[in-house]
Amino acid sequence: MGFSFQKSVLVFLVSFLCFTQFSPISCEEKVSLALYYESLCPYCSNFIVNYLPKIFKNGLIDVVDLKLFPWGNTKLQPDNTFKCQHGKDECFLDTVEACAIDAWPDLNEHFPFIYCVESLVYHKNYTQWETCFEKLNLKKKLVTDCVVSGQGKELELHYAAETNALQPPHKYVPWVVVDGQPLYDDYKDFISYICKAYKGTAPVPGCSSSVNVIKMGRKFNPFCLKQTAISKLSTISSTITSWFNRAKLTASA
Repeated sequence: MGFSFQKSVLVFLVSFLCFTQFSPISCEEKVSLALYYESLCPYCSNFIVNYLPKIFKNGLIDVVDLKLFPWGNTKLQPDNTFKCQHGKDECFLDTVEACAIDAWPDLNEHFPFIYCVESLVYHKNYTQWETCFEKLNLKKKLVTDCVVSGQGKELELHYAAETNALQPPHKYVPWVVVDGQPLYDDYKDFISYICKAYKGTAPVPGCSSSVNVIKMGRKFNPFCLKQTAISKLSTISSTITSWFNRAKLTASA
Protein backbone atom coordinates (compact mmCIF):
# COMPACT_ATOMS: atom_id res chain seq x y z
CA MET A 1 0.00 0.00 0.00
CA GLY A 2 2.88 2.35 0.89
CA PHE A 3 4.55 1.85 -2.47
CA SER A 4 1.28 2.42 -4.35
CA PHE A 5 0.65 5.63 -2.40
CA GLN A 6 4.19 6.90 -3.08
CA LYS A 7 3.78 6.10 -6.77
CA SER A 8 0.49 8.02 -6.93
CA VAL A 9 2.06 11.04 -5.27
CA LEU A 10 5.02 10.87 -7.66
CA VAL A 11 2.76 10.72 -10.72
CA PHE A 12 0.88 13.77 -9.45
CA LEU A 13 4.07 15.74 -8.82
CA VAL A 14 5.53 14.88 -12.23
CA SER A 15 2.29 15.93 -13.93
CA PHE A 16 2.27 19.17 -11.97
CA LEU A 17 5.87 20.04 -12.84
CA CYS A 18 5.24 19.45 -16.55
CA PHE A 19 2.91 22.44 -16.62
CA THR A 20 4.86 24.94 -14.53
CA GLN A 21 7.73 27.29 -15.21
CA PHE A 22 10.16 24.47 -14.40
CA SER A 23 9.50 22.80 -17.76
CA PRO A 24 9.11 24.71 -21.04
CA ILE A 25 7.65 21.62 -22.75
CA SER A 26 4.25 20.20 -21.78
CA CYS A 27 3.90 16.50 -21.03
CA GLU A 28 1.88 15.99 -24.19
CA GLU A 29 4.75 17.31 -26.30
CA LYS A 30 7.42 15.17 -24.69
CA VAL A 31 8.60 11.97 -26.33
CA SER A 32 8.60 8.93 -24.06
CA LEU A 33 11.86 6.99 -23.98
CA ALA A 34 11.93 3.72 -22.06
CA LEU A 35 14.95 1.52 -21.46
CA TYR A 36 14.38 -2.06 -20.33
CA TYR A 37 17.70 -3.48 -19.21
CA GLU A 38 19.61 -5.63 -16.75
CA SER A 39 22.62 -4.38 -14.81
CA LEU A 40 25.29 -6.89 -15.88
CA CYS A 41 24.45 -7.26 -19.55
CA PRO A 42 27.56 -5.76 -21.21
CA TYR A 43 25.51 -4.31 -24.05
CA CYS A 44 23.19 -2.58 -21.59
CA SER A 45 26.08 -0.99 -19.71
CA ASN A 46 27.65 0.06 -23.01
CA PHE A 47 24.39 1.73 -24.06
CA ILE A 48 23.92 3.48 -20.70
CA VAL A 49 27.51 4.71 -20.55
CA ASN A 50 28.26 5.57 -24.17
CA TYR A 51 24.93 6.38 -25.80
CA LEU A 52 22.11 7.27 -23.41
CA PRO A 53 23.87 10.38 -21.95
CA LYS A 54 23.45 12.06 -25.34
CA ILE A 55 19.91 13.05 -24.36
CA PHE A 56 21.39 15.50 -21.84
CA LYS A 57 23.05 17.48 -24.63
CA ASN A 58 21.69 20.14 -26.99
CA GLY A 59 18.33 20.50 -25.26
CA LEU A 60 17.15 16.95 -25.98
CA ILE A 61 16.27 16.20 -22.36
CA ASP A 62 13.72 19.03 -22.48
CA VAL A 63 11.60 17.02 -24.92
CA VAL A 64 12.23 13.53 -23.51
CA ASP A 65 10.52 11.65 -20.71
CA LEU A 66 13.06 8.94 -19.84
CA LYS A 67 12.15 5.94 -17.70
CA LEU A 68 14.43 3.08 -16.72
CA PHE A 69 13.29 -0.48 -15.99
CA PRO A 70 16.02 -2.58 -14.31
CA TRP A 71 14.67 -6.10 -14.79
CA GLY A 72 15.52 -7.26 -18.31
CA ASN A 73 15.60 -11.01 -18.93
CA THR A 74 15.22 -11.94 -15.27
CA LYS A 75 12.81 -14.77 -14.57
CA LEU A 76 10.35 -14.83 -11.68
CA GLN A 77 10.46 -18.29 -10.10
CA PRO A 78 7.41 -20.13 -8.65
CA ASP A 79 8.67 -19.45 -5.11
CA ASN A 80 8.74 -15.70 -5.89
CA THR A 81 12.52 -15.54 -6.12
CA PHE A 82 14.44 -14.10 -9.07
CA LYS A 83 16.69 -15.91 -11.52
CA CYS A 84 18.87 -13.38 -13.28
CA GLN A 85 20.63 -14.03 -16.55
CA HIS A 86 24.03 -13.07 -15.17
CA GLY A 87 23.68 -14.54 -11.70
CA LYS A 88 22.98 -13.33 -8.17
CA ASP A 89 25.19 -10.24 -8.50
CA GLU A 90 22.94 -9.01 -11.27
CA CYS A 91 19.82 -9.59 -9.17
CA PHE A 92 21.42 -7.57 -6.40
CA LEU A 93 22.51 -4.66 -8.61
CA ASP A 94 19.15 -4.57 -10.39
CA THR A 95 17.56 -4.15 -6.96
CA VAL A 96 20.09 -1.49 -5.99
CA GLU A 97 19.28 0.51 -9.11
CA ALA A 98 15.53 0.07 -8.58
CA CYS A 99 15.98 1.43 -5.04
CA ALA A 100 18.02 4.37 -6.35
CA ILE A 101 15.23 5.31 -8.77
CA ASP A 102 12.75 5.09 -5.90
CA ALA A 103 14.95 7.05 -3.49
CA TRP A 104 15.65 9.84 -5.97
CA PRO A 105 12.70 9.99 -8.42
CA ASP A 106 14.19 12.99 -10.22
CA LEU A 107 16.03 11.77 -13.31
CA ASN A 108 18.79 14.31 -12.66
CA GLU A 109 19.47 12.56 -9.36
CA HIS A 110 19.07 8.84 -10.06
CA PHE A 111 20.57 8.73 -13.56
CA PRO A 112 24.06 9.87 -12.42
CA PHE A 113 24.03 7.06 -9.85
CA ILE A 114 22.98 4.42 -12.37
CA TYR A 115 25.49 5.81 -14.85
CA CYS A 116 28.20 5.51 -12.18
CA VAL A 117 27.31 1.91 -11.35
CA GLU A 118 27.05 0.91 -14.99
CA SER A 119 30.39 2.59 -15.71
CA LEU A 120 31.92 0.24 -13.16
CA VAL A 121 30.14 -2.68 -14.84
CA TYR A 122 31.45 -1.50 -18.20
CA HIS A 123 35.00 -1.45 -16.83
CA LYS A 124 34.49 -4.83 -15.10
CA ASN A 125 34.77 -3.34 -11.63
CA TYR A 126 31.16 -3.45 -10.46
CA THR A 127 32.05 -4.79 -6.98
CA GLN A 128 33.03 -1.19 -6.19
CA TRP A 129 29.47 0.07 -6.78
CA GLU A 130 29.21 1.59 -3.29
CA THR A 131 31.85 4.17 -4.18
CA CYS A 132 29.19 5.88 -6.30
CA PHE A 133 27.48 7.22 -3.18
CA GLU A 134 30.55 9.15 -2.11
CA LYS A 135 31.38 10.27 -5.63
CA LEU A 136 27.92 11.79 -6.05
CA ASN A 137 27.42 12.89 -2.44
CA LEU A 138 24.33 10.71 -2.05
CA LYS A 139 22.94 9.14 1.11
CA LYS A 140 23.84 5.48 1.01
CA LYS A 141 21.33 4.52 3.70
CA LEU A 142 18.32 5.37 1.51
CA VAL A 143 19.31 2.65 -0.94
CA THR A 144 20.78 0.06 1.41
CA ASP A 145 17.73 0.17 3.70
CA CYS A 146 15.50 -0.28 0.65
CA VAL A 147 17.50 -3.33 -0.48
CA VAL A 148 17.60 -5.14 2.88
CA SER A 149 14.06 -4.29 3.98
CA GLY A 150 12.36 -6.08 1.12
CA GLN A 151 11.15 -2.86 -0.46
CA GLY A 152 13.66 -3.40 -3.25
CA LYS A 153 12.08 -6.76 -4.04
CA GLU A 154 8.66 -5.12 -4.27
CA LEU A 155 10.07 -2.53 -6.66
CA GLU A 156 11.59 -5.27 -8.79
CA LEU A 157 8.28 -7.12 -8.90
CA HIS A 158 6.76 -3.90 -10.21
CA TYR A 159 9.42 -3.69 -12.94
CA ALA A 160 8.87 -7.36 -13.73
CA ALA A 161 5.17 -6.70 -14.32
CA GLU A 162 5.95 -3.64 -16.46
CA THR A 163 8.47 -5.59 -18.54
CA ASN A 164 6.27 -8.67 -18.94
CA ALA A 165 3.39 -6.47 -20.09
CA LEU A 166 5.33 -5.14 -23.08
CA GLN A 167 3.58 -5.43 -26.43
CA PRO A 168 5.24 -6.69 -28.45
CA PRO A 169 7.12 -8.69 -25.80
CA HIS A 170 10.80 -7.87 -25.51
CA LYS A 171 13.19 -10.32 -27.13
CA TYR A 172 16.43 -9.12 -25.61
CA VAL A 173 18.06 -6.22 -23.77
CA PRO A 174 18.77 -3.39 -24.12
CA TRP A 175 15.17 -3.00 -25.28
CA VAL A 176 14.61 0.64 -26.18
CA VAL A 177 11.10 1.96 -26.76
CA VAL A 178 10.27 5.41 -28.18
CA ASP A 179 6.65 6.54 -27.87
CA GLY A 180 5.54 2.94 -27.44
CA GLN A 181 7.46 1.62 -30.44
CA PRO A 182 10.43 -0.74 -29.86
CA LEU A 183 13.55 0.07 -31.84
CA TYR A 184 14.72 -3.55 -31.89
CA ASP A 185 18.39 -3.79 -32.89
CA ASP A 186 18.44 -0.21 -34.16
CA TYR A 187 18.46 1.03 -30.57
CA LYS A 188 21.71 2.99 -30.83
CA ASP A 189 20.01 5.41 -33.24
CA PHE A 190 17.40 6.27 -30.62
CA ILE A 191 17.97 10.02 -30.95
CA SER A 192 16.86 9.95 -34.57
CA TYR A 193 13.64 8.27 -33.52
CA ILE A 194 13.11 10.80 -30.74
CA CYS A 195 13.52 13.69 -33.17
CA LYS A 196 11.15 12.05 -35.63
CA ALA A 197 8.54 11.47 -32.89
CA TYR A 198 8.75 14.98 -31.43
CA LYS A 199 5.72 17.02 -32.50
CA GLY A 200 6.26 20.12 -30.36
CA THR A 201 6.80 23.62 -31.66
CA ALA A 202 9.78 24.57 -29.50
CA PRO A 203 13.02 24.11 -31.49
CA VAL A 204 15.42 21.42 -30.27
CA PRO A 205 19.08 22.04 -31.20
CA GLY A 206 19.86 18.36 -30.81
CA CYS A 207 17.36 17.52 -33.55
CA SER A 208 18.52 20.16 -36.02
CA SER A 209 22.06 18.84 -36.09
CA SER A 210 23.01 17.12 -39.32
CA VAL A 211 24.57 14.41 -37.17
CA ASN A 212 21.12 13.28 -36.07
CA VAL A 213 19.44 13.63 -39.45
CA ILE A 214 20.41 10.19 -40.62
CA LYS A 215 18.74 7.47 -42.56
CA MET A 216 16.99 5.25 -40.06
CA GLY A 217 17.33 1.62 -40.97
CA ARG A 218 17.67 -1.68 -39.21
CA LYS A 219 21.26 -2.36 -38.15
CA PHE A 220 22.73 -5.15 -36.12
CA ASN A 221 23.62 -4.01 -32.64
CA PRO A 222 24.58 -6.57 -30.00
CA PHE A 223 22.22 -7.53 -27.20
CA CYS A 224 21.57 -10.08 -24.45
CA LEU A 225 18.93 -12.53 -25.63
CA LYS A 226 16.29 -13.94 -23.33
CA GLN A 227 17.44 -17.17 -21.72
CA THR A 228 14.79 -19.12 -23.61
CA ALA A 229 16.22 -17.82 -26.86
CA ILE A 230 19.75 -18.68 -25.70
CA SER A 231 18.61 -22.20 -24.88
CA LYS A 232 17.17 -22.57 -28.39
CA LEU A 233 20.42 -21.31 -29.92
CA SER A 234 22.39 -23.76 -27.77
CA THR A 235 20.15 -26.59 -28.96
CA ILE A 236 20.67 -25.56 -32.58
CA SER A 237 24.42 -25.33 -32.02
CA SER A 238 24.50 -28.79 -30.41
CA THR A 239 22.48 -30.22 -33.29
CA ILE A 240 24.88 -28.74 -35.86
CA THR A 241 27.91 -30.03 -33.93
CA SER A 242 26.35 -33.48 -33.68
CA TRP A 243 25.61 -33.46 -37.41
CA PHE A 244 29.23 -32.56 -38.26
CA ASN A 245 30.54 -35.29 -35.95
CA ARG A 246 28.30 -37.87 -37.62
CA ALA A 247 29.43 -36.60 -41.04
CA LYS A 248 33.09 -37.02 -40.04
CA LEU A 249 32.49 -40.58 -38.82
CA THR A 250 30.69 -41.43 -42.06
CA ALA A 251 33.51 -39.96 -44.13
CA SER A 252 36.22 -41.83 -42.21
CA ALA A 253 34.29 -45.09 -42.50
